[in-house]
Amino acid sequence: QVQLVESGGGLVQAGGSLRLSCAASGRTFGNYAMAWFRQAPGKEREFVATISWTGSRIHYADSVKGRFTISRENAKNTVYLQMNSLKPEDTAVYFCAARSDYSGSYYYTEVYEYTYWGQGTQVTVSS
Repeated sequence: QVQLVESGGGLVQAGGSLRLSCAASGRTFGNYAMAWFRQAPGKEREFVATISWTGSRIHYADSVKGRFTISRENAKNTVYLQMNSLKPEDTAVYFCAARSDYSGSYYYTEVYEYTYWGQGTQVTVSS
C-alpha cells in the first residue's frame, strides 16, 4: 500500500503561483510513477502531469504545458507541482496519484492507470 497526502493548495489571484506537494508513505517510492490530476466541479477528473520513477520521463497536458512543472525527490518521498501563471480555469481539486513503474520507460495519463490516490487539495484562482 502507498498512502499519498497532498498539500499546498489555496486561493490565488490570476497570474499567481502555487506549489503543490504530495508526500508518499508505504512502499518504496522510487519504483512508482507519479502524476497530478485535477477535477473541477461538474467535470471529469483530468490528467495534468506525470513523472516516471527515474524522473527521465515527464509529460504534461497541453493546457498546462509551459506553466506547470512536475518534479520529485525520491529521498524525501515527495512529488511537487509548481504552478505558475495560474488562470481561473485552473481552479479544481488537485489529486496526486501513483502506480508501479519498474521500467521508467513510459508515461501514463489515464485515471484507470493509477492505483493509489490522495484525498486532494483545493486550488482556487480568482480573476
